[in-house]
Amino acid sequence: MAVDPSSSRPPLGRGPRRLIAALLVLGVILPSLIIRELIEATMGSGPLADIGWIAVPVAATAWLAPRVSYRRRDALLWLVGPGLFIFAEIAWRLAFLPYRDWTPRPDEASRIRRLRDPQHAGLWYRRGEAR
Repeated sequence: MAVDPSSSRPPLGRGPRRLIAALLVLGVILPSLIIRELIEATMGSGPLADIGWIAVPVAATAWLAPRVSYRRRDALLWLVGPGLFIFAEIAWRLAFLPYRDWTPRPDEASRIRRLRDPQHAGLWYRRGEAR
């Protein structure tokens, strides 16, 4: 079996993966909190401040979700509550790319292959994802 040059990088361990995921979550949440504070300072608290707070996380979730087997519409979960949990899961998965430790959706199965070598048993790899 031919070795994919982009798959020669070993998958990250739990420590670096946690750090990257935490930085991704903080990189989305902190700007949204700053936007909320700016809106509240100029226009007062109200629905506009609430919508302003979730605008950045919704956009980030919609943009990043398809890369990790979520749908763009999952970004709407920020409106009803579990958006932070979903984004944390997306960040956790993003930190592991191009390797995948989750089963791909049926529409992704043709683009993803399962790694069979003993070091990476149980992982999936999406061709062309490492950049």
